[in-house]
Amino acid sequence: MRKETNELFPIFLKAEELNILIVGGGNVALEKLSFLLKSSPKAKVKLLAKNYLAEVEELGLRHNIPLHIGAYHSNVLQNIQIVIAATNNQMVNQGIYDDCKSKQILVNVADTPYLCDYYLGGIVSKGNLKLGISTNGKSPTLAKRLREFFEDFLPEEMDELILNLNTYRKELKGDFSQKVKQLNEVTADLLHKK
Repeated sequence: MRKETNELFPIFLKAEELNILIVGGGNVALEKLSFLLKSSPKAKVKLLAKNYLAEVEELGLRHNIPLHIGAYHSNVLQNIQIVIAATNNQMVNQGIYDDCKSKQILVNVADTPYLCDYYLGGIVSKGNLKLGISTNGKSPTLAKRLREFFEDFLPEEMDELILNLNTYRKELKGDFSQKVKQLNEVTADLLHKK
C-alpha cells in the first residue's frame, strides 16, 4: 500500500483584512462561523442564507456580522476573497464552487474535500502561539482530538515564554545566522535538546 503524504501548505491568514463569505444558515454554517470567530474574533465575514438558526443569528449579532437573507447568486462574490459553502443542497454548493473557481476565489465546500481549496483544520491557541492541525481532510474528528490534547498539554505560561524570547531576540547582536544560532541554542535548552 502506497503511503499518502499531506502536501497542504499551511498559512495563517489575517481574517480581519479579508472579505469572507459563508453561504448557509444551519448547523454546518454555525460550526464554520464559530470556528472562524474562535480563532479570529475580528474576522471580516458576512453570511447569506434563506433562513438562519437562532444560534447563527445570535452569534452574528454578537460579532456585528451582516446576515443577508436570500438565495445564493454569484453577484454576492464581488470583493470576496474566501468562501465557505455550507448549505444543505449539494447542487447549490457545486454552483458556489464553480463560481468561485471561475473568479479565482478560495472556496471550501463543507464536508466535500474534493471541492475545497483549503481545509479548516484543528487550531490550538495559547496567547501568541497558534498551532494548525491537518489530517489532509481525511479525519476532522482526529484533528479535533489532537487540538484538545495540545490545549491541555501546552502550559498557560507559553505566551510569557514567547514574549521573553521576543525580547531576547531584539537584544541579540550579530548577523542573521549568528542570531539564529543563538536562538536555536536557547530554545534547544528549553526542550532539553542539544
